[in-house]
Amino acid sequence: MAGVKLSDIRPVVWDQEVIVLLDQTALPLLESEIRCTDIEVLVDAIERLVVRGAPALGVVGAYGVALAMIEGKRKGWTAGQTHEQILRVRNARPTAVNLAWGVDQVVDHVSEGIEVVLERAHQIAVDDEQANRTLSQHGADWILKKTGKAKLRVLTHCNTGSLATSTWGTALGIIRELHSRGAIEIVYADETRPLLQGARLTAWELHHDGINYLVQADGAAASTIMRGLVDFAVIGADRIAMNGDTANKIGSLGVALACREAGIPFMVAAPSSTVDLSYANGDSIEIELRSPEEVTNLHGVQIAPDLSKGFNPAFDVTPGKYISAVVTEHGVAETSAGETVEKLVR
Repeated sequence: MAGVKLSDIRPVVWDQEVIVLLDQTALPLLESEIRCTDIEVLVDAIERLVVRGAPALGVVGAYGVALAMIEGKRKGWTAGQTHEQILRVRNARPTAVNLAWGVDQVVDHVSEGIEVVLERAHQIAVDDEQANRTLSQHGADWILKKTGKAKLRVLTHCNTGSLATSTWGTALGIIRELHSRGAIEIVYADETRPLLQGARLTAWELHHDGINYLVQADGAAASTIMRGLVDFAVIGADRIAMNGDTANKIGSLGVALACREAGIPFMVAAPSSTVDLSYANGDSIEIELRSPEEVTNLHGVQIAPDLSKGFNPAFDVTPGKYISAVVTEHGVAETSAGETVEKLVR
């Protein structure tokens, strides 16, 4: 991987009947791959966050249908058994709408054969990259106009770059676009407890792309914002309701509240596939609860007293009224000003 820009990294690749995943649980210390030859391995990889990030999960969902078809043919499954395995992929992470969306984009074409399903899955990956680059331009244009500043200090939460998408990135894609215009002074990357996607993954990408950054504890984010050290914050999304309510990595809501109090823009960036117009608001978005041990342990080392119980919601929901702008490849909606996100889906 030496000499390769992180913006060119593809965390999900189809390779001759195998889904190859860059193992994000091993980064940044080890760059290794997981080869998913069957649905059992793929679902385990999704649940363990070997692959994560809403757009990347959309690509995985589509390829997962093809993998189920191949495994079914190899093992002599009935059509019903194959469909059951496809549903296992679809439901592996309930909050991330893109995973189900990716499955739904291709599953109706199963009867047309593996070539058709794969063609459509490949197209989802291509479309995602283009959407990411386009939304990055929209987001950069909007924030430069909104702030009126030539150099920006930005805070981001979790990982939203090449590792979270087919390539390039959403929120981190906007940061990359601003960096390419010479408009980034510094990035504050929240560590993102409990699995440290910011410290492990976002920092890895920023370092490789030569973007000036600092890693900070999640608990420092509000203070950094309120001290006037940040010009805007930008995050990704795992599901966006019609009114702009947004589910994203736990800790996003606190960043939004601090930005509102400080009077600086708080932006959400995602492809239009993340917008779920079947939800009028975020009240019904299912919040994934992950293993308590992710909180009470760190890299396999117990950090809480024996018998401690952990509470580990993977996501929170930020109300649209606290979001200055939702950005997709179709443009910008200023939800805090009362705009809905319908226009961002075509």
